[in-house]
Amino acid sequence: MRIARWTHSGAIGEGFVIGEGVVPFPRALTVADVLAAGLAELPVLAAEIEGDPEASALPLDQVELLAPLVPASVRDFVAFEEHVEGVTASVDGASQVVPEWYTYPTFYFTNPHSIIATGDEVRPPATERLDFELEVGAVIGGMPGSDGRDLTPADGAAHIFGYTIFNDWSARDVQGREMKVRLGPAKGKDFATTLGPWITTADEFAGLVDDEGFLAIRVEVFVNGERIGHDLLSNMGWPFGELVAYASRDTRVVPGDVLGSGTAGNGGCLAELWGRAGELTPPPLAAGDEVVMRVEGIGEVRNTIGRALPVPDIPPARQRSRARERG
Repeated sequence: MRIARWTHSGAIGEGFVIGEGVVPFPRALTVADVLAAGLAELPVLAAEIEGDPEASALPLDQVELLAPLVPASVRDFVAFEEHVEGVTASVDGASQVVPEWYTYPTFYFTNPHSIIATGDEVRPPATERLDFELEVGAVIGGMPGSDGRDLTPADGAAHIFGYTIFNDWSARDVQGREMKVRLGPAKGKDFATTLGPWITTADEFAGLVDDEGFLAIRVEVFVNGERIGHDLLSNMGWPFGELVAYASRDTRVVPGDVLGSGTAGNGGCLAELWGRAGELTPPPLAAGDEVVMRVEGIGEVRNTIGRALPVPDIPPARQRSRARERG
């Protein structure tokens, strides 16, 4: 099944995507309600739709899709070894995967208030190295009897309600400056993250999960119609169930959390290709460029790059006396 959020005639709708249309959930339920109830409740909701659901559907081409959920939190992992090799060369000047990367999955929290949808224009910061990141996001749903804390990998996989396309847009020059301080990324990442076009439920991918739990689906990205990168999601270093388990360690994952796979290899972002080429080829994204991402079993998202807007200036740090007493 697929679930989505949309606007139509000024109103927000939330419900199923059926064929080429959308049908609201029964009882005015929201995506947040459905995620909290968990994947097992979806067939019950589908059965509540009276009559022929396609007859009451709004055509997809008559609605504007929103991001498919309002996330409770957004964690983004770095789970593709090939991506790490290329990006470290681009950002740090030397291609390497540090031993610590192999020990545990690593993630950062990004901004749940900067989520955009397919079709939205990206407003970047002032940057000369704007980039995309081709990812898949796992969306957490409720599980009876579980508070989402200290999960095993098997339990982590069971908490995944479904998957959506995930693109955390990146200003690589800003990111590089921030990470020299040994913290971040922050403003190099938090200006926009695309989620969409909808959530495809986890059961739809059952036949594509291998014996270790990896999801072997195809992902690809295009800039202005030219394919820049493609990969199999199963080239991750850890399957999603292990990412969820690690995220839950000493804390909780809750319905509505989104966990990004990390950027795919083989051209999943421009910075990887810059690091391998030793130059800015292909060129950084610019105003007017269109980026399209396609993921097998989910669909596609497309966004156009807008222009950076002026922002208030902030002065540099004051290098002041370190006197420990008031004068």
